[in-house]
Amino acid sequence: MLKGHDGAQVDIIDRLPTPFGLVRSGVAPDHPETKIVVNQFSRVATNGRCSFFGNVTLGRDISLSELRKTYHAVVLAYGAESDRSLGIPGEDLKGIHSAREFVWWYNGHPDMCDFCPDLKNTESAVVLGQGNVALDVSRILLRCKAELATTDITDYALDALRGSTIRKVYLVGRRGPVQAACTAKELREILGLKNVRICIKAADLVTTPADEEEMRNSRIQRRVYELLSKTAHGGNNYNGQKELHFVFFRKPIRFIPAENGSTVGAVQLEKTVLKGDEVTGKQVAAGTGEFEDLKCGLVLKSIGYKSLPVQGLPFDKNRGVVPNLRGRVLSSESEIATVERGLYVVGWLKRGPTGIVATNLHCAEETVASILEDDKKGVLRPPSDSTKHGRAGLLEILERKNVRFVPFSG
Repeated sequence: MLKGHDGAQVDIIDRLPTPFGLVRSGVAPDHPETKIVVNQFSRVATNGRCSFFGNVTLGRDISLSELRKTYHAVVLAYGAESDRSLGIPGEDLKGIHSAREFVWWYNGHPDMCDFCPDLKNTESAVVLGQGNVALDVSRILLRCKAELATTDITDYALDALRGSTIRKVYLVGRRGPVQAACTAKELREILGLKNVRICIKAADLVTTPADEEEMRNSRIQRRVYELLSKTAHGGNNYNGQKELHFVFFRKPIRFIPAENGSTVGAVQLEKTVLKGDEVTGKQVAAGTGEFEDLKCGLVLKSIGYKSLPVQGLPFDKNRGVVPNLRGRVLSSESEIATVERGLYVVGWLKRGPTGIVATNLHCAEETVASILEDDKKGVLRPPSDSTKHGRAGLLEILERKNVRFVPFSG
């Protein structure tokens, strides 16, 4: 925005007192190279035309309608701070958490500082999902603690992991190795962990013509399959006591309590087969009616994030996104939807919780192009009888409500 418009003043409002969102609370502590982007963000934040207001919550400290009255343009970029649920029996048992909660815990997110996963009473953990976040949490559970100690993981998480009795992690996916949702870089890293035996069943690696077609159309899927295949057939150096099991073609049906009745003791899985979806043409998992139980004392669900609505914001509950046209917020999902003047959306709230840091860059460029286009057309000019006070207006509202904000220098 600052690049695209010489006169633009940008105020960043964040509910946390610290900036950088997911780079700070979502990127794994053993991935410092991914966090380097904060240097770029810091340069933006110290630009004279940019200000940061941390510790200000939208919907509590300031409303969306107040922001729209104060600014020419409001861009919602608050992402997906909740989790999709499986909606199966036993999901509320102790020992079952979302991967997001676990990630926020080891990354020091203030919402999760009192979160205490029990890592001492079981030797098996089940991770539901096979995307990059699932790989992250599995890697943190299995990685050598001396290596983790050199990262910026929180001290309390490192202490808990040092006392962990978990020796086996099961990564469970509904579909097969060709459809695993991770990237080759992340997969290569976990397959190369020291003193961890990788277990993949040869039968799971048998491909169908539909699988072959998918791999022809996606380089990432082909690379992921090749890495899994090579590991399964090559065996790996194993002189430790930890194991990582890739469990394909299984979907969770219910969680079974342990003897105490309140903690998870196993996950019941249904075997699946792949069938072509008539609408999308994609291969989807269908249950076979064959079941098996997988014993565990910890479950981390990595099945996707979910965005939450705020008052006064059009929201598509089914897709968990704000209806929009190239970043311009629409009044609804219907055919006759109108554009909400001066209101924009970007990132996961705009397109759903997929993609990496770079994906959001392209997404931001598209939304900014829409803002600049609307500005040129005069759409953002307020009626002659009203003024947009911008930063001064925001400061006045925060002062009136006695909200203590944290500037970037703080």
